[in-house]
Amino acid sequence: MFFYLSKKIAIPNNVKLKCISWNKDQGFIACGGEDGLLKVLKLETQTDDAKLRGLAAPSNLSMNQTLEGHSGSVQVVTWNEQYQKLTTSDQNGLIIVWMLYKGSWYEEMINNRNKSVVRSMSWNADGQKICIVYEDGAVIVGSVDGNRIWGKDLKGIQLCHVAWSADSKILLFGMANGEIHIYDNQGNFIMKMKLNCLVNVTGAVSIAGIHWYHGTEGYVEPHCPCLAICFDNGRCQIMRHENDQNPVLIDSGMYVVSIQWNHTGSVLAVAGSQKAITQDKDVNTVQFYTPFGEHLGTLKIPGKQMSALSWEGGGLKIALAVDSFIYFANIRPDYKWGYCSNTVVYAYTRPDRPEYCVIFWDTKNNEKYVKYVKSLISITTCGDFCVLATKADENHPQEENEMETFGATFVLVLCNSIGTPLDPKYIDLVPLFVTMTKTHVIAASKEAFYTWQYRVAKKLTALEINQITRSRKEGRERIYHVDDTPSGSVDGVLDYSKAIQGTRDPICAITASDKTLIVSRESGTIQRYSLPNVGLIQKYSLDCRAYQLSLNCNSSRLAIIDISGVLTFFDLDARVTDSIGQQVIGELLKLERKDVWDMKWAKDNPDLFAMMEKTRMYVFRNLDPEEPIQTSGYICNFEDLEIKSVLLDEILKNPEYPDKDYIINFEIRSLRDSRALIEKVGIEDASQFIEDNPHPRLWLLLAEAALQKLDLHTAEQAFVRCKDYQGIKFVKRLGNLQSESMKQAEVAAYFGRFEEAERMYLDMDRRDLAIGLRLKLGDWFRVLQLLKTGSGDADDSLLEQAHNAIGDYFADRQKWLNAVQYYVQGRNQERLAECYYMLEDYEGLENLANSLPENHKLLPWNKAVELAKSHNMKEIGSLLARYASHLLEKNKILDAIELYRKASYFYDAAKLMFKIADEEAKKRTKPLRVKKLYVLSALLIEQYHEQMKNAQRGKVKGKSSEATSALAGLLEEEVLSTTSRFTDNAWRGAEAYHFFILAQRQLYEGYVDNALKTALHLRDYEDIIPAVEIYSLLALCACASRAFGTCSKAFIKLESLETLSSEQKQQYENLALEIFTKHTPKDNRKSELDSFLEGGEGKLPTCVATGNPVTEYQFWTCSVCKHCVLAQEISNYNFCPLCHSAVG
Repeated sequence: MFFYLSKKIAIPNNVKLKCISWNKDQGFIACGGEDGLLKVLKLETQTDDAKLRGLAAPSNLSMNQTLEGHSGSVQVVTWNEQYQKLTTSDQNGLIIVWMLYKGSWYEEMINNRNKSVVRSMSWNADGQKICIVYEDGAVIVGSVDGNRIWGKDLKGIQLCHVAWSADSKILLFGMANGEIHIYDNQGNFIMKMKLNCLVNVTGAVSIAGIHWYHGTEGYVEPHCPCLAICFDNGRCQIMRHENDQNPVLIDSGMYVVSIQWNHTGSVLAVAGSQKAITQDKDVNTVQFYTPFGEHLGTLKIPGKQMSALSWEGGGLKIALAVDSFIYFANIRPDYKWGYCSNTVVYAYTRPDRPEYCVIFWDTKNNEKYVKYVKSLISITTCGDFCVLATKADENHPQEENEMETFGATFVLVLCNSIGTPLDPKYIDLVPLFVTMTKTHVIAASKEAFYTWQYRVAKKLTALEINQITRSRKEGRERIYHVDDTPSGSVDGVLDYSKAIQGTRDPICAITASDKTLIVSRESGTIQRYSLPNVGLIQKYSLDCRAYQLSLNCNSSRLAIIDISGVLTFFDLDARVTDSIGQQVIGELLKLERKDVWDMKWAKDNPDLFAMMEKTRMYVFRNLDPEEPIQTSGYICNFEDLEIKSVLLDEILKNPEYPDKDYIINFEIRSLRDSRALIEKVGIEDASQFIEDNPHPRLWLLLAEAALQKLDLHTAEQAFVRCKDYQGIKFVKRLGNLQSESMKQAEVAAYFGRFEEAERMYLDMDRRDLAIGLRLKLGDWFRVLQLLKTGSGDADDSLLEQAHNAIGDYFADRQKWLNAVQYYVQGRNQERLAECYYMLEDYEGLENLANSLPENHKLLPWNKAVELAKSHNMKEIGSLLARYASHLLEKNKILDAIELYRKASYFYDAAKLMFKIADEEAKKRTKPLRVKKLYVLSALLIEQYHEQMKNAQRGKVKGKSSEATSALAGLLEEEVLSTTSRFTDNAWRGAEAYHFFILAQRQLYEGYVDNALKTALHLRDYEDIIPAVEIYSLLALCACASRAFGTCSKAFIKLESLETLSSEQKQQYENLALEIFTKHTPKDNRKSELDSFLEGGEGKLPTCVATGNPVTEYQFWTCSVCKHCVLAQEISNYNFCPLCHSAVG
């Protein structure tokens, strides 16, 4: 916090002032003095310049009225803001109430007891009652309209002060002997106040001031100390309430005459005089404190004797009565604020909430995001991120993986520029000073500092940051004590015990850049560490106590603002010889400025910086100032030769509605000069000037000016100099265009003058380009307008696209009715359905459903059936059956199967599928087709099995294992399907035809032994394939394989078949005779076929690839049909030979 004297008003005839009071609402200043002097003044700013707002605007006296009525010295002046009244009293005990009428003050009421003198008067918080105390112990409480409410004589007591509590229930009376008594609002004594600040004080003391802040603007934090009591010996106590046993104690070390809180109760000003060490006379001084007793700073005032002080309503000025003068000092508060990626982040308190209200105001889009934060300590920003330092909630819920945060008392919350918390870090160290770089957050207490690498250097999304920083194991957090000398090579540790160890020389400020961390200590020592691995590189010693530090963009220079507002510069790397001839590193530069309260280095030039001195902003290049600019803004950003400044004082007058006028951009001189040169002299001379003072921003300025004039050669060169690749490409594209007007239109679009560009395109009769431009901008309304002005082939699809995009625009804003109109024109049934649903227009939905073609994705059968089942719609089965039978009547069997399948009625679908397969088999069509049909049927049955298992699993919700629920499902299925032959062995049909085809394929390929083995399997499938087919094939394979015994058995079977006519049988007999006369009906390789021929129970599984029995332990099983293939065979297949599902 910084303060400086800004104005001085002299009272005529050197009349000494006794008291002063500044009306917080209307801004009137009343001052009383000797010989009945009473004046009301008003300072007002008159300026038309938008940039000159707040403290920077010149202020003049708009009112200067002398109020006549008092004869003696005026000792008490007090305002009633609510009712616009001024109450004054003089040494003769005369009280006058003044009122404002037509811009002047007039006497309204007069009262005089003629007995004693009024020592103090105080209006309560709502301005309804006044309490007046006289020196002789008389107390009067009156109402605002002049009626006496009650009066009391406190016998034998000399009164000198009075104060109301915020709720008007308590009155404090200050006695001449220094005691304070607590009374209720009816004048009944309650108790004496305990004055902890006077312990060990001897001799007489008198009360210098009592001020009870009424919480009208909210509190700095809940239960914050708000009652300040100060004695003339400089001892002060700040209490949370009148019975506070543990108040904040301050010894200001000076003779005090007056105290007052600012408008938010965040700063207490204590005015008086201090013995100067060098001089004999006393020095008038104002000390500033927080409610917790922390010293904020000291302001020295010229003159002999200060008598009173008063704050302005906004807390930005303070008025001091000294001798026969009023001095005004400007206050530069330490706002909690920051600036990251076009967003100003600021915090303020509200009377209706205990938390701080933090506003993230995006100045580019003028949008704001509000966040409420408890016990906010500070806001720090860098790049796109912001860190909020807060006190931890006492009942902070522990996260499982954050056990080490147990008992942590503070939190650093990393947020993005709209206030979304990305990562909180709980720390056990008071973050009095916080700084951040693109990768690190550094927080310091007075004794130690904590570093946290919150992201790695490359651009990361919020999600990635979260994943990286979630784990503490990576050692991204360290703690160092200020007296340690870390080397940087050894990993630091997260050891909070370091934060507890004391130090004789506490930290008073820190700052950091990407490669350097600077820690400043109260003695003036500055410690320089390397980043990211913290190692102490250098110690420097200066003779000032730093308040604010700042490093330039290449970390070569350090700017230091000390606690009294003096700005100095230190070169960290300069090697100089000191007075005793020693080589030292680091040199204090020869620039010093006073009354500085803010400064910012340029991001892109190490010699350029801007600073705020009183109400002027100076820009320095190489330590030489440019002419100053009048402003009182805080500097947000300085890059590209432009300074962005924010008028926080103005914003915080109405923080909920920030105005874009409060963001001011200042161009520095070289940018202004270049612009003037380009406009007035021409591009040639300007380019020479920029050549001499090169900067990417100036080259960009030149490039844009050259583009406007279509001087493409200069533009291209300038774009190259400022490394603007898009610009270079754009100039190249312009060079390829033939027509001048086309180039001008493109340039207009490049500069964002889209209306102008569109008009040029239309004048050239290039509607397509105008539409293209609007498409790029996403301005679909204009696209639609343009499309309606003409017609073309490509227009229909574009029209549809435009209608849909506008429909989306309205749907996003939940304007469903408007959206419907556009979706209808854009034929977007899906979004249309959504809109009808949101509008609850079920008629519209029904019409839409009826208009959709069959099998449209918006008509999902299975979902409908699922819903019907879950809501116990009884007739769903019969409805399906009715529709299916209607399809079957029309002989659309496959449609009926599809209907059942979509509705998840797999069992019924499978029944129909088997029926088709059986019919096809009877027709003796291609065996492959029949196999496919059987495979489809089997797959439907598998789905049915799965469905039953899942349904049962859903029912058996208890502790039962999966096995039992699956078993229950199978049992239920068993009951349902005992009648059916195919649920047990769904794959029989597919197996039969598979082996039938396989045997023939093997036979024709010459693998006769394998063919015989496969054909032998077919004997189990006489119910599916006609026996004559099976045994004919078997006889053929056996004969080819010289297994005549098997062949003979096949012939016997064929001859005995009932289904054959006698002629056919005769033919088989003749053939058998012919074969077996040549070859004995015996198998040569008996042993191999035995296992095949015996059949019986202990059957081995069969390999569906070769037809051989699976005798090895290792084989592959299909996950769908559960059939086996030999291990060495499966490598030749990508799909299962039987069911053709992929080999997983």
